[in-house]
Amino acid sequence: MKLKKNIALSDTGFVFDPSNGNSFSTNPIGLEIIQLLKQNKTQSEIETKILSTYEVDKNTFEKDYYDFVNMLGKLKLNAADEKD
Repeated sequence: MKLKKNIALSDTGFVFDPSNGNSFSTNPIGLEIIQLLKQNKTQSEIETKILSTYEVDKNTFEKDYYDFVNMLGKLKLNAADEKD
C-alpha cells in the first residue's frame, strides 16, 4: 500500500490528512507501520522490521497488518485516492 505523500505524522502517533482535514491517533506499532509505508517499504520489509522489534508472531502480525492497512484505506489515506 502506498500512502498519500502529504500525510503528517507526529512522534506521539497523531496522523493528519491535510487534503480532507481528517485526523486520528495510532499506537506506536501503527505509527511505525505508517512511517514504513511512507518510505514505500513492502509488506515483507515491514513484517521483518516489526517481528524483529516487537514480541509478536508472524500469524498475528499478518492478520493485524491486513486489518490496519484495510482501515487506512477506509480512511482514504492510500495514494490511489490522491488527485494529481
